[in-house]
Amino acid sequence: MSTFISEPGTRLGGRYRLEDRVSASSGWSAWKAIDETLARPVTVLTFAPGFPRVSEVMTASRAASRLTDARLAQVFDVEEDWDHAYVVVEWVGGDSLEDLLAEGPLDPRLAAEILAQGAEALTSAHAAGVAHLCLTPQSLRWTQGGGVKIAGLGVDAALAGMTAEDPALADTRGLGRLLYAALTAHWPGGARPGGGWPALPPAPEVDGHPRSPRQVRAGVPAAIDDITCRALFEHAGSDPITTPAALADALTSVLPAPTAPPPAAPAAGFSADDTPTGPGHAVYWERDGRPGGRGPRSRDAMPGERRGAPRGLVLLVTVLVLAAAALGAWAFMHRGPAGPGGGGQPSHRSSTQAGTVGTLPPASAHGFDALSSQSADPSNENDDQALRVIDNNPATAWHTQYYLGNPKFGGLKSGTGLILDMGKQVRLASVTVTFGAIPGADVRIELGNSNARAPATLSQFTTVARAGDVGGTYTFTVHSQATGRYVLIWFTKLPPAGGGNRFEAKIYNVVVKGAS
Repeated sequence: MSTFISEPGTRLGGRYRLEDRVSASSGWSAWKAIDETLARPVTVLTFAPGFPRVSEVMTASRAASRLTDARLAQVFDVEEDWDHAYVVVEWVGGDSLEDLLAEGPLDPRLAAEILAQGAEALTSAHAAGVAHLCLTPQSLRWTQGGGVKIAGLGVDAALAGMTAEDPALADTRGLGRLLYAALTAHWPGGARPGGGWPALPPAPEVDGHPRSPRQVRAGVPAAIDDITCRALFEHAGSDPITTPAALADALTSVLPAPTAPPPAAPAAGFSADDTPTGPGHAVYWERDGRPGGRGPRSRDAMPGERRGAPRGLVLLVTVLVLAAAALGAWAFMHRGPAGPGGGGQPSHRSSTQAGTVGTLPPASAHGFDALSSQSADPSNENDDQALRVIDNNPATAWHTQYYLGNPKFGGLKSGTGLILDMGKQVRLASVTVTFGAIPGADVRIELGNSNARAPATLSQFTTVARAGDVGGTYTFTVHSQATGRYVLIWFTKLPPAGGGNRFEAKIYNVVVKGAS
């Protein structure tokens, strides 16, 4: 096959105009180009005359083009005619992992979340028979839309002439290297796949093996350290992790996802000692879509925000309110029977009858797509996954359908949600929801007495709490005196899911507190 080297301004296929060469190696070049038909940037690979692996690249590109996971850079076009072989791939903006690590390692929980998403994406690729085999810190990118994207699936390995007897094992070890780099800002294991060195210092070694992340950087949780070592096959006495699916499961099992910033109201989402409720510390994500992974920041450290009431005043008010409530409850529980003299025995009322606030276990959970034209079909918002939010397992989740084009359900409707049947009338004090780690969801907590999937049902619910741009673990504090049997978690905007134009919400766990 005859191939050619192009120059800036060259138009391929009558639509792809080459603009800037962004990388090159022996026999091939990668260009930023413009797809003039769709008015969008793309990446175009071109080849020098005699490049020996053109056929392998074309085969790998066609295999990758069949994949639909939004976390994988998409192959749009493959041209293999005699004189003009080229490949057109999605242009992935944003920062690579190598870029993010230029300022130091990421927060460990953020690193685990990013690599869990990457492992999930490669799991879907492996299920379709496609492997990466050439993972580097440039392969994993954080997009401007706020999600993970893996570039070069199959194609980078074909360009470098790389193969593997066990593709799953090779990609798992590659993901382990990326996780190690994200945790320590060091590169384990010498030269990266395909040749060359990352712009990271080499990992310190002992007896020819990289030291564990906890030995390189303080503060790495033991569970994440163990998973990293098992993925790199360096952890004596533990079972190695040998597939991307197993790595994704392992990382997900040690997350709760990073908590979201607390709500604006004073003390909402905080415990009495002014620390965020929910597991772990707060990990904030910058508004420009870059992960703010330089370690947790307290609410007080957020610049440019209006501060709430002073901490001492909040604590004083809280103590007074609790004392008054306790005194009132004691008096109510110990009053005598009504009538002259009131001299009978104390009235023994159960804590539920007295209205004591406690954890209320839901009887069931269901997807609640009340506005869809297919609302009679309970499967249309993943109803089969709904019980995962009340199984107390942080590794399992319910998620909405994904929507394309914009975060408001692709313009198809105004909302969707998840409904909890409490089995009885309740008054809410708080609802704590562990969402996916990426913020961006606008959510209302509603209380009502019907679970019929119909638009009219929504008008019968009372909104008792709301929050915008949430993610991670978030506590909705409820002050309303409304009662109802059904608690509705209603999304009016979805967070990004894996970058690009795909939007989807996740819920890992829900804890309801209140009184019957």
